[in-house]
Amino acid sequence: MALKQPENYVLAIDQGTSSTRAFIFDHSGRKVIEGYKEVHQSYPHAGWVESDANEIWNSVLSVIASALIDASIHPENIQAIGISSQRETTIVWDRATGEPIYPAVGWQSQQTAALAKQLATDHGDEIQAKTGLVVDAYFSATKIRWILDHVPGAQERAEKGELAFGTVDSWLAWKLSGGKIHVTDYSNASRTMLFNIHELQWDADVLNWLNIPAAMLPAVKSSSEVYGVTQNFQFYGVEVPIAGLMGDQSAALLGQLAIKPGMVKNTYGDGAFAMMNTGHEPQTSKHNLLTTIAYQLDGKVTYALEGSILVAGTALAWLHESLKIIDNVPESRQAAMASTDDDEVYVVPAFNGLGAPYWDPDARGAVFGLTRGSNRNDFVKATLQSIAYQTRDVLTTMTQDTGITISELMADGGASRNRYLMQFQADILNTPVQRAADEETTATGAAIAAGLAVGYWDSLDEIEQIHADGRMFVPDMGEARRQRLYAGWQQAVKATRTFKP
Repeated sequence: MALKQPENYVLAIDQGTSSTRAFIFDHSGRKVIEGYKEVHQSYPHAGWVESDANEIWNSVLSVIASALIDASIHPENIQAIGISSQRETTIVWDRATGEPIYPAVGWQSQQTAALAKQLATDHGDEIQAKTGLVVDAYFSATKIRWILDHVPGAQERAEKGELAFGTVDSWLAWKLSGGKIHVTDYSNASRTMLFNIHELQWDADVLNWLNIPAAMLPAVKSSSEVYGVTQNFQFYGVEVPIAGLMGDQSAALLGQLAIKPGMVKNTYGDGAFAMMNTGHEPQTSKHNLLTTIAYQLDGKVTYALEGSILVAGTALAWLHESLKIIDNVPESRQAAMASTDDDEVYVVPAFNGLGAPYWDPDARGAVFGLTRGSNRNDFVKATLQSIAYQTRDVLTTMTQDTGITISELMADGGASRNRYLMQFQADILNTPVQRAADEETTATGAAIAAGLAVGYWDSLDEIEQIHADGRMFVPDMGEARRQRLYAGWQQAVKATRTFKP
């Protein structure tokens, strides 16, 4: 009797702000196994966020090994690797040694706020027209400039071609390939504030204004193609194609199969990121949303409008780790359900400023509406509600920019597991919220991109056949109450922005 051939799989790496995961998917789209490891962040000064790029790399090795071992899958049976990753986080490394010259500067970090303000004054409108981005310290461009300014000799070395820049996707592809490929994809490139989203190339003017040598930059490729193969020991000598690269939010959009213009998803992670598919033409925002590239598949670029909420899940971690008023993040749902106040407490979690649609890096967190009767449960509930309020801010702006009425919000990410948050989100939007069957859709998107590149799946049509929906949350709040609560939130944001420490 003939022996049964072992099944083949796709491996997705999901490298996020505070953790790294590896997922192995089978042909039915089922997640076979998950490997997980935390990644630490440091806060050397107020508003600064940094991490160790080598720790990020080692975490990837660890989760790949644990996933393969725990699932008893040999690397020979991995058909392709896809990478979804935090986007604007900036790494500069030595091409010869592969060693970073400075810690990875996190996407939330505000250490370049002064530089970004000056750049906005000098070239803000021009940069937004070219890159689709509001000039802000959030993006990679000013972080690169900061590293070149603060590491002795870095500018000269960069000009000589000795240094490489990359967002996390580039760094991981470089390391996985043993330094043979220095690439990024359109979705990640479009978040650097150096990439012209109309001409689809690095913009010479922006590079010149910031004095960033083009020799540092990776080649820009589609989101789904074979860029190279794995090298070194981590795959036991097996060369596995590295075949998908996507920024985490673009990967979530694809993982949700929000592939038609007007479809919107929100990923509730450490931050929250609402993205609307706008098709093959860029849609300019008049209300401070970002015009970005969602992905490129089959030679076609798909654009998106995005609103970036800087603090979402991290606010819940703050309740647990810093204030210690909940024992764990999942406990926030029980606390919110136990609250009996009339929702008069508002928390504005502007720990690193406010993102879309305000883009106010000087804003700081604030709490309003406390009374002597306010308690722990009320405070936890207000923090959860702040995530939903910020999402409404962004989606309202999307509708204003596009004229498209959002009929349904697709939800994913770790914080979307919180049923109280999802119901309140549907209520404050007056829009149904469709939560993904598997909340970790960023990995699904990376797997789709890699699988399509090597023919593991034939087309998106095939993938749609195996896609499953999760729970639907339907609005259940009166209009008068909805308007009153949201008006209170708008007052709280206005007051927060007025106070400047």
